Amino acid sequence: MSLISQLCGDEIFDPFLSMINKCPVLNTPTDWKETPDAHIFVSDLPGLKKEEVKVEVVDEGKALQISGDRKNEGLNEDNRNEKWHLVERCRGKFLRRFRLPENAKSDEVKASMENGVLVVTVPKQEVKKKPEKKVIDIEEIKG
Repeated sequence: MSLISQLCGDEIFDPFLSMINKCPVLNTPTDWKETPDAHIFVSDLPGLKKEEVKVEVVDEGKALQISGDRKNEGLNEDNRNEKWHLVERCRGKFLRRFRLPENAKSDEVKASMENGVLVVTVPKQEVKKKPEKKVIDIEEIKG
């Protein structure tokens, strides 16, 4: 019997799965796509209600922040008659932060949630182009 089998019992040891379960970033997968009109963020938040999730624009409108708390339902030690064999679902607080591009209208952000999927829409605005370089002639001062 290998050392890993002795330590983990009958459980198949998967270091990648173990890393995902411990990492809040990997446990709150989010897609970000850009359309001609908006930046759209889609986050998988299974089992959470909209009241348990907070969407904020922070850093003076320069970042989108998604946070919340997955409760430890059923994992308390009050019920001594229960024996847990496996606990893989992530619990606890999570926070994701995305730096918004210059063309984001951070004052018009909208969010909706259905079946544990959060959709945040950040409309875009036209960004004024920076002026091109202008070469300045240096005059000679005669004195």
